Formats: sequence, structure tokens, C-alpha cells
Amino acid sequence: MEIQISSNICKLVPAFSVGIIEYKDIQVGASPQMLKGRLQLFQESIYFDLLEKNVTDLDGIKEWRSIFKTTGKDPNRYRHSAEALYRRIAKQNYLQSVNSAIDLNNFFSLEYQIPIGVYDWDKLNGNVELRLGNDNEEYAGLNGRPNNLEKLIVSADDLGPFGSPFVDSERTAVTEETSNALQIIYLRPSSTQESKQKMTESLMKMFTQIHGGSGSYKIVGC
Repeated sequence: MEIQISSNICKLVPAFSVGIIEYKDIQVGASPQMLKGRLQLFQESIYFDLLEKNVTDLDGIKEWRSIFKTTGKDPNRYRHSAEALYRRIAKQNYLQSVNSAIDLNNFFSLEYQIPIGVYDWDKLNGNVELRLGNDNEEYAGLNGRPNNLEKLIVSADDLGPFGSPFVDSERTAVTEETSNALQIIYLRPSSTQESKQKMTESLMKMFTQIHGGSGSYKIVGC
């Protein structure tokens, strides 16, 4: 599978890059208590931090809001997934455990203040391109409603868009039946190449520690 970034994104965000992790022969299930406990404690820590500052003051949240604005999507109406998580926690509406893959995704998204998507590899068709959504594109999202993808950064295969740093689609959702997965980490353009590599590798290692199987990663950028 080839994964490319469109020229339109690169013109708007020249330093745009994503971490790509491919997993094979994994086992998704209920999260181990270690992960559940770390996620709960981290959310409580974030909640108390947010008593003294606004979500939009956080560097990672701010940077991805700026990217949405640059591509033409109002960040006040369309909040990227990491910001949405932080806003939930600010209201003490803590995240409940879904499954081991989603919980780990959320943990790293909170830790690094960036959107991260994880997708069932076997539900994808053909190569993947990260591009801007067209004005007539939408998909049924994991938020339970149709989502307008115009001017959003989306990941698309031969069947159309399936993921976005806003919300992912139902079509490629990871479940306990998933055995192969693709993870897309929407890195901060301001991060160094070394820190991008380190963060991506760290996520891959923890993911395979919990889910077994094997993983390989790369950084794809403009």
C-alpha cells in the first residue's frame, strides 16, 4: 500500500507530515488494567491543569486549530479530535474504555495533543492519499452522524474518504475482529524530525506490547 500527501495540502502546510504505522496479526480486546488506570489518572491530571488554563492555550491543540483554519475549515465549528477529547475532560466527561486499540489511541492523542486515527487494514481498498475533502463528500462518522468533509484533511482510499483528524468513519472502524490495522498520526509541523520518529516508534512499541503481532512505521511528509 502506498501512502501519499496531496500537493494541495503541501502548498498550504509545507511542513505537513504524518506518522504511518502498519500492524499485522494483532489481537484487539478489552484494555488491560494498566492502560485503563493510566488513561483514567491522566484524564484527572488534565482536568486539574485545565482549571488554570484554556484548552486552546495548549500548544498542540493550538497548532492543529491553526492547520484547520489554514485549509479553510472553521476550528470553532470543526474541532480536531484531540481538542474534542480535551474539552470533554474539562467538563469531567471522562472517556470510557472502548477497546484496547481505541483506548491506546486516545491515551497518546491526549499525551501529545494531536489527532491520531486507527483503521482496520482489511476494510481499506487500494492506496491511501491524504488530501482535502471535496464539497460533495461526506461519510458516516464515529460520532454517529453524517460529516461534511469539504476542506477537511482526509485520508482516502479507492472507495473514498475514511478518516480525518476531525472524526473517523464507521467504514474502517477497528473492532475486536480486527487483525491488521493502519495507524495515522497527525504530527505537529513544528516538531523536529527526531521527535516525530521517537513518538511514532514509541506508540508502535506500546501498541504491539498490548496487542501482539508486528508493526512497522515510517514518516511521510511534504
